[in-house]
Order: sequence, then structure tokens, then C-alpha cells
Amino acid sequence: MISREAIARAAQRIAPHVRRTPVIDVMVEGVARPVTLKLELFQHAGSFKSRGAFNTLLGAAVGKAGVATASGGNHGAAVAYAARCLGHGAKIFVPEISSPAKVARIAAYGADIVQKGENYNAALALCDAWIAETGATGVHAYDAEPTLEGQGTLGRELEDQAPGLDTLLVAVGGGGLIGGIAAWYQSNIRIIGVEPISCNTLHASMAAGDRVPVKTSGLAADSLGATTVGRLMFDIARQHVASVALVSDDDIRAAQRLLWRDMQLVTEPGGAAAFAALLSGAYRPERDERVGVVVCGANTSMEVFGRLFS
Repeated sequence: MISREAIARAAQRIAPHVRRTPVIDVMVEGVARPVTLKLELFQHAGSFKSRGAFNTLLGAAVGKAGVATASGGNHGAAVAYAARCLGHGAKIFVPEISSPAKVARIAAYGADIVQKGENYNAALALCDAWIAETGATGVHAYDAEPTLEGQGTLGRELEDQAPGLDTLLVAVGGGGLIGGIAAWYQSNIRIIGVEPISCNTLHASMAAGDRVPVKTSGLAADSLGATTVGRLMFDIARQHVASVALVSDDDIRAAQRLLWRDMQLVTEPGGAAAFAALLSGAYRPERDERVGVVVCGANTSMEVFGRLFS
């Protein structure tokens, strides 16, 4: 298990390199009390992934081969950004489904990109082979202790910013974010995972009682499309994640539109997925329940985002 002490040490380690992202309270139709949004889309490189990337690289002895990772896009951008800040070369393996906006962001940070394979797992296999061949330092997107400890710093930060929450909604891909957050809160609040119906990896695994692979697809597959949740996070989830809500692609689009219309927030599909659970009724809070939502990513292009309104 990932300890609160380890997360606190990670927070101290990465503090000079990451942003303390803001929270805002908003009213949501059908929810009696204000909803607290944790605006992690304002993090460096456009998502929470920078927390885990910095925590990993600050604790690693990186050699001449530099660093390497596989990613749907956001983690790759975060590793590329962190590597540039710390003076390391980076090679990022992304699948063919990664969005052009995310690939462009990775390139902007100076990383070498290999875009090959139909999904994240295919890119991961290529990355693992490269690491074995070159001795590069690997940075796993979600199934490694430094990654989970880094993502857990978001929970630590949010507890300080919004100490009265009863429930927190968190989007799930491979599970690094929800695993780290759940490890911090230790069931002191209710943690609800949110997944697209077409990427229901944690939902299926919780139902089966063990990690099971699923075929992923749909609007948010580039960020929430891991075919199997991480081993480390699943142990945490079985103890500290209350349930998993499922949302449709249309629900996610509606959440993106509302976040822009009411708050002028540009979110990618995965970044809006947790909020979609509230809007769609996939998660229905009690009248006195104080709910928080992690808005976790903004890596899209204005061209793609604009299509939501055409």
C-alpha cells in the first residue's frame, strides 16, 4: 500500500516543480449543495500527470540513455516536460489513437516520439523493449509507487483546500490518480471512480474481484483507455474506492460544454468525465452531501473542442 507518509514526502519533493492548482465551488442542477471542482487541468503540461512524473524523476538516477515511457498522451507530455526541466533526454511511445494535440505537446517539450501500436498496451510493449535494450529510466504511467505517490499529492492538497468534503469523483484510466488519492484519504471520505462505458476497466475488475482486461474505445480512450488497471492501485481500490460510476460519450460531451459555458474551462474528454457523472445522474449525491470533482486534464485542440458546439 502507498502510505500517507510517502505521499507527504512526495509533496515536499515536487513542490518547487508543480503548481498548487485552485478549487472553485459551483452550483450544479439537481445537487443541493455547492460542488467543489479541483482544477488540475491548470497543472504543468495540462494534467495531473506532472505530479507523478516529477516525483519519479527526482528520485531516480537517470543515466545517459535518458528516460522513456509509454502513454496515451498526457503522461507522455508530463514526462517530456519534467525531463526537460531536469535536463534529461526523453523518448515517448504513444499509440496511433493518441490525439494530435497531445502528440504536439510532447514534441513541444523536445522529446523523441515513437507513435506506433493500436493502443496503450502496444506502446508499452515497445517502450519496455527500448528500456531493456538501452537502460533508459522507465516512468510508468500508473503502476509504480513513485507515480502513485506523486498523484496522491493532489488528494493531500485538496484535503487542505476543501476539508469538509464527503465524496470525491475521480476519472479512471489505468488508475494512478484514483489510487494515489484513495491512498491519501484512506476511506476518510467516499471515493467514487468514473469511467466511460466503453473504457470500464476498474468497474469490470471490481465486479470480477480481480483485475480483468477489457477492450477499450470511445471518446476518451486516449486518456482513459488502459485495458487493465494497475496492480498497485487495484489493491488500494478494493479497500478505499466505494464504487465506480459509468458515463457515456454523450454525457462527457455535455460536461465539456457546460464547463465551458458556465466556467470558461476547456477540458479534454477524460478531464470532464468525472463531472459528467454528476450531470448525467450516474452519481446522485444525498441532499446534505458535499461533493468534490477532479477536473484532471485540458489537452485538446481548439479545433477539436470547437466541434462540440458546431
